[in-house]
Amino acid sequence: MNKMPFNPCPICNGVDISYLIHSKDYSLTQENFDIIQCAKCSLKYTFPIPNKVEITPYYNFPEYISHTDVKTGWMNKLYHSVRNYTLKQKTNWVQSLFTGHKGMLIEVGAGTGAFANAMQVKGWHVTALEPDVNSRLKAFENYRITLLPIEQLFSLPINSQDVITLWHVLEHVHDLKGYLAAFKSILKTNGRLIIAVPNHTSFDAQYYNKFWAAYDVPRHLYHFSPSSMEILLNQFDMQIVQTKPMWFDSFYVSLLSEKYKKTGYWGILRAFVIGCISNLKAIRDPKKASSIIYEIKRRTQ
Repeated sequence: MNKMPFNPCPICNGVDISYLIHSKDYSLTQENFDIIQCAKCSLKYTFPIPNKVEITPYYNFPEYISHTDVKTGWMNKLYHSVRNYTLKQKTNWVQSLFTGHKGMLIEVGAGTGAFANAMQVKGWHVTALEPDVNSRLKAFENYRITLLPIEQLFSLPINSQDVITLWHVLEHVHDLKGYLAAFKSILKTNGRLIIAVPNHTSFDAQYYNKFWAAYDVPRHLYHFSPSSMEILLNQFDMQIVQTKPMWFDSFYVSLLSEKYKKTGYWGILRAFVIGCISNLKAIRDPKKASSIIYEIKRRTQ
């Protein structure tokens, strides 16, 4: 496997990089990967990072639910039940940012099309982008919605979009700064960029350490903290308007983490407890949530 350069940090160009966690691809290959951290901005990232060609096989397994929509097994049924509930929350919240306005929305990493379809039903003009061919076919099968290849992002008109959403997508993107530059270019002056990512400073991340399912190496290339996200956005004159916790993620991630630890039925109970503790900490400080939604806009001069 070809290794991406160890230094500098892909966000802040810091060179004080250290090994932090020895983890593995628990969900598929059991292959070992390291997670390293920049001391300057606190970004963690997977090492080695497979390049764009090498990464493809790591997504090709039936249990990768965001690409396959598999519904067998109680964990997958739970995922779909929660997704149906949170889908309504997401669409209502995005709509509330533009009361009475049905605008232009880009979804980057649309998976099998559930959110894109829900926003279309609300009357929005949606352009949905997805790199995985099978997911695009599944989206058409499910909703008769046509998802476009991800490369279309870089040919969209400037200042054309009211909202750009990435629901657990940015951690998969090789070219972070290339994507952020594109987002800034195509977003309207008062538009909103919505990014949801796991948070490695959460309680459940600290508790599970190398078993934390949201590390999901090597599919998750980057592991963000609130401070590293802010530093990245500042480089593009963008600012965080607010942060919102994703309450269910702490429970789902904890359940998967217990599965990776092979703790059996007692692990289910412990996952619930860890998820509760993580959420209690996030009530006091949303930046402590297991996963965080960032509402972002262009900085006004």
